Amino acid sequence: MAAKDPEHRGFEYRYRGARTTPESRGGKPPVYSRTVQNEHAMMIERDVTVTMRDGTKLYADVFRPADETKPVPPIIAWTPYGKHVPFDPKRFVNAGVKEGDTSQYTAFEAPDPTFWIPKGYAVVVIDTRGTWYSEGTAHFLAPEEAQDFYDTVEWAGTQPWSTGKVGLSGVSYLSQLQWRVAELNPPHLAAINPWEGWTDTYREVATHGGIPDTHFWPSLWDRWGATKTSIEDLETETKEHPFIDEFWHSKSADFSKIKVPAFVVASWTDQGLHTRGTFEGFKKISSRQKWLLAHGQKKWAHYYVPENMRRLHAFFDYALKGMDNAVKNWPKVTVEVRQQNGVAVARAENEWPIARTQYTRLYLNAAHKTMQTDKVNEVSSVSYDPIVEELGDADRATFDITFDKSTELTGYMKLRVFMSCDATDDMDVFVGLHKLDKDGNFVPFAYYAQFDDGPVALGWLRASHRELDPEKSTEWQPVHPHTRAQKIPPGEIVPLDIEIWPSGTHFAAGEKLRLIVQGDDLNRYSTKVAPVYFRHKQSSINKGRHVVHTGGEHESYLLVPVIPPK
Repeated sequence: MAAKDPEHRGFEYRYRGARTTPESRGGKPPVYSRTVQNEHAMMIERDVTVTMRDGTKLYADVFRPADETKPVPPIIAWTPYGKHVPFDPKRFVNAGVKEGDTSQYTAFEAPDPTFWIPKGYAVVVIDTRGTWYSEGTAHFLAPEEAQDFYDTVEWAGTQPWSTGKVGLSGVSYLSQLQWRVAELNPPHLAAINPWEGWTDTYREVATHGGIPDTHFWPSLWDRWGATKTSIEDLETETKEHPFIDEFWHSKSADFSKIKVPAFVVASWTDQGLHTRGTFEGFKKISSRQKWLLAHGQKKWAHYYVPENMRRLHAFFDYALKGMDNAVKNWPKVTVEVRQQNGVAVARAENEWPIARTQYTRLYLNAAHKTMQTDKVNEVSSVSYDPIVEELGDADRATFDITFDKSTELTGYMKLRVFMSCDATDDMDVFVGLHKLDKDGNFVPFAYYAQFDDGPVALGWLRASHRELDPEKSTEWQPVHPHTRAQKIPPGEIVPLDIEIWPSGTHFAAGEKLRLIVQGDDLNRYSTKVAPVYFRHKQSSINKGRHVVHTGGEHESYLLVPVIPPK
């Protein structure tokens, strides 16, 4: 089913009916209620009607102080996951969210009302248009959804119990839509807190490096899709738009228009989902008051840990209540530099990327499976079988370098690698970086929200998408336009510039950095362990053997961001 085109985009959104209904997923029809929870002196209003500009009714749960004599600032959580669906630490195995970090009132990836209400705030959790029992047709990450969010901000800012200064907070989807509404600058929006949220749906979720996601993206839109009406058919749209075009542009914000104060939280651990986009959002927004916290922990645990709740409390006190507190002296950027999983050192910086970065080329030597700072004259090659049949059974090409002194790599990396394949005209190339200790043992890091076997960083590229955007690319961050396919004659050697997502890692003298090149995801999990995060991208084009060429005219190298001490 096609949509009308009120935006005159040159394309039409697609829609489909429900695959799951609210009832099939434990929902109950909205019935307004008002109760007081005495332990936290909290007024709870369930299924409050919030009317959009076109008359469509969305439903929200509002948590606010029971004492109604003093207005408070509202914090909005915008969610397609269900305002009534709690964050259940037992459901998400090994996520690191401890019992007591959230309450029964905490919606999935949303602020905990029992933390905020005693501190003089309200929390509004709202089901987006067309999801659960909210009326209308659901759009995802679209201009129409941003308009609904705008109307919700203005509704919250004009309620009798509201001070008129509205803040936004939440993780993942609850973060992504903050970018979209903030570009519209609603008059009552006073602060945003994007806590790990992508900004470019094509490059960061649906199609990494031109390689379609074969599990997470297809499963995600069904998780968003419990409805009584109809939802945007992202499955059909993704098939109809294999390259970046106006459809994908419609899913991204104009960051230059965002001017509201922002506390942005990014991580090195959400490689393949939120890492890249959160840093991009911070870099590109025009806010004069913006702060970045970059960490190496699991995202849900990091959001709810008491120390960070206190940090966010200080930010909202400053931005929403006008308090003269320590936030005005916060460093613009704080980075956690990891040594191993759970061990890191936090440091203040003035900007991102770090200005004093010394971008260093590590030249690949296929003959010795090493990397070195001097150019490689010896011409050699190494090949691997890109077809992976079993979990944990991948052939790969590896290149190591041992650091002879303490070395910090924090920022962006790039792999420029010359490759060929005799059997076909395209290649899906998967790149990863591992840390090895002095004995050559793999040093794992936190990964996504639930795993502890993660890499330093990851990158991807389908070779036919190797074309660069010369205006947007930098020495350290290649940007591919993804507007067409440029196939490669079998056997022809071509250079590939592969973006590797940001990371921050310390290496002691004697420790190693290992570069891995292979034909499938480095981390793959069975559906029993990780039904959502299992096997993001399964290549449909790889054949034969991939060959990595090094030395001489095939100057393959890994560009790394060396950070000298201050």
